[in-house]
Amino acid sequence: MRRSHSSARSAARLALQGGPKVRNTPWPTRHLIGPEEKSAVDALFDRAIASGNAFGYNGPEEEAYCREFADAMGGGFADAVNSGTTAVYVALRALNPEPFSEVIVGPITDPGGIMPIPLLNCIPVIADAAPGRFSPGPEEIEAVITPQTSAIVVAHIFGEPADMPGILKVARRHKLPVVEDCAQAHGARLKGRPVGTFGDIAAFSTMFGKHHCTGGQGGVVFTRREKLYWAARRASDRGKPFGLPKGADNAIASLNFNLSDLAAVIGSVQLRKLPMIVARRRELASRIVKGLRGLKAVSLPPAVAGAEPSYWFLRLRFHPETVTCDKATFCKALAAEGLLLNARYVNPCHMQDWYRRRHVFGTSGLPWTAPQYRGNPDRTFPCPNVMAALDAHFHLTLLESWGNQSADDIVAIFKKVARAFAKRR
Repeated sequence: MRRSHSSARSAARLALQGGPKVRNTPWPTRHLIGPEEKSAVDALFDRAIASGNAFGYNGPEEEAYCREFADAMGGGFADAVNSGTTAVYVALRALNPEPFSEVIVGPITDPGGIMPIPLLNCIPVIADAAPGRFSPGPEEIEAVITPQTSAIVVAHIFGEPADMPGILKVARRHKLPVVEDCAQAHGARLKGRPVGTFGDIAAFSTMFGKHHCTGGQGGVVFTRREKLYWAARRASDRGKPFGLPKGADNAIASLNFNLSDLAAVIGSVQLRKLPMIVARRRELASRIVKGLRGLKAVSLPPAVAGAEPSYWFLRLRFHPETVTCDKATFCKALAAEGLLLNARYVNPCHMQDWYRRRHVFGTSGLPWTAPQYRGNPDRTFPCPNVMAALDAHFHLTLLESWGNQSADDIVAIFKKVARAFAKRR
């Protein structure tokens, strides 16, 4: 039976305007944790009960997880810690930057990706993003290097690798160490190598929302340099003399940032799932992007040459010149049809209240106000590239548990909304 013109018009009417939604059924939940994790945790409890000894940390379970993590990275050393924020802190602490020196960081990151810098009495300096991206590029980093610069932190936002070869050329020229913040980029690769293996040391978050987790919270510090690994171990466990000669005592003042053996057991199971998780996200992203070909309203931003993203979210660019609405209206229409998306990502880290008001150590304004700081404490960072990117892009939720029908529904939603707002000749 042919559909009547009136029913076709009704189906074409946007849900935002009272029409039927493309997607009425709930999106599948992630199901990240399964019976495999439960069995592994049960086995740990059984061993503890049978032996009469409580499990703790730095035990065989955590050692196994760290070894498996390093193996998944192609070799090196890993130290499991209790959060991604801690991982950034420990990675920087292992580099031992001098107090009141400057540490460069990109404009878009979780607060936990920048707050460790002032907590180490260093000054966070903001490099703009590369044009059309959320992560900084080599030129943007070099533009903010000063004689006070002691390190660079590069975050791979949304699982999209930053231009590490270009950034490393700048860093090596200025003899600066590089921390890779891979919290959103588990399994992402660049020129065939996992992100996290380019810089001197890397930090991962393994909280429950990331590609693989160690339970509610967790993190990993990774490096291929043994000396840095031992420095990280000391920084993550109250300066205990890991890697030092026999008879050495606690070497530095630090806190206890250890991950538990219970969390590590979960992480070991999750690591075995990670390749599937990343592969499925890539498949879904590819299917969606292929389905969007021909639409003028949106496009996939080009990746860095040789990049294989792991898609923590799927970022898309909006082209306002092709439609009759602005991005906010376009995204509202997509959401009304059932799409899971965010029209804009977080504010740049240096625009947040704590940074603007220097709320780190009481009301002192430290470390910016320290007389030992030889830079400009009132320096501003306008970051026009990232502001333009935030205005031009939005991002979709993408879960490895979704089937092809979910991807096809996403494409159908875009096509419906793009048709409704398309400019007529």
